[in-house]
Amino acid sequence: MKRKIIRWAKLIVLLYAIIGIALYYLQDKLFFRPVAVDRHHNYNFTSPYKDVNIPYDETSNLNIIQFTTDTQNLKGVVLYFHGNRRNVSHYAPYADIFVRAGYEVWMMDYPGFGKSTGEFNEQRLYDWALTTYKLARKRFSPDSIIIYGKSLGTGIATQLAAVRDCKHLLLETPYYSFPSVLGQWAPIYPVNSMVRYKIPTYQYIQKVTAPITIFQGTDDGVIWHSNAARLKRFLKPQDKFVSIEDGSHNDLTYTQPYQQHVAASLQ
Repeated sequence: MKRKIIRWAKLIVLLYAIIGIALYYLQDKLFFRPVAVDRHHNYNFTSPYKDVNIPYDETSNLNIIQFTTDTQNLKGVVLYFHGNRRNVSHYAPYADIFVRAGYEVWMMDYPGFGKSTGEFNEQRLYDWALTTYKLARKRFSPDSIIIYGKSLGTGIATQLAAVRDCKHLLLETPYYSFPSVLGQWAPIYPVNSMVRYKIPTYQYIQKVTAPITIFQGTDDGVIWHSNAARLKRFLKPQDKFVSIEDGSHNDLTYTQPYQQHVAASLQ
């Protein structure tokens, strides 16, 4: 009996180690699912847009798609930091609600996504977000710049709003921190030590002076509602945390609460 217990204990420890090693070395594939396209690729967007390429260094290219509006009363710009899948082509339809309201929408692709190239790391994400903001400031004042983050992009957007002024910070399905997302699925592992990307949204959000609105679905199976709800205690009295009943990770934009609160922020 004792030998059997020892044998099972060894097996459990071995499985624990194997899974932990796999999580560590495969974390990039778990977190990020980019699709690169050729630099000369033409996106087939229905909305008018400009394709802007900024040589960042000898090996890096920052690609920004700028969705424009033909309205005579341009209200400002939405700097949209997208999620972890594919490239801007996957998120382009989400620009429509802002374009119709009289805003340009600028979507930056991360290194390895779309036409953007170079080393992918956490600091590079912050640096490129700041570069995009500085480019926007050549045309727009801070009170006409809205910073928007979706999923992966929420931490990047929050970090930017913590160091630069804006009209509003909108966060769709945000996370407390990157390690906390893995911790949802692997609570028995030391995720803070394992995950290379920290992106501590909870730290950055405390430094944001602009109004903040958070959208989170109660049935989100990617970033759990309980994870995003941990950010509530850092919100200012005028900030909003909008829980959308039965909302999942990718359908919030079609709900009435989302559209109402977004419309209010664009006034």
